[in-house]
Amino acid sequence: MAVFTMVDRSTCIACGACNPNAPDLFDYTDDGFSYSILDGNEGVTEVPEGLIEDLEDAIEGCPTDSIKMSDTPFNCRKVEAS
Repeated sequence: MAVFTMVDRSTCIACGACNPNAPDLFDYTDDGFSYSILDGNEGVTEVPEGLIEDLEDAIEGCPTDSIKMSDTPFNCRKVEAS
């Protein structure tokens, strides 16, 4: 099954909880907000199978539910990474 991810910057509080759980999936902008490094937070690049468990851990650790996961690309929901 394909899995896609992105961070909703409108709800992200820059808490820093996602990168420790999924360092190969998430990084931070200069202002501290998280974004998916797979595709600049567009949510159109499939998450590698070996990183899905890390993604699930990051989602579980996000206090604002800002990390999104879908089985289809987020083509219509682009959230800017910077």
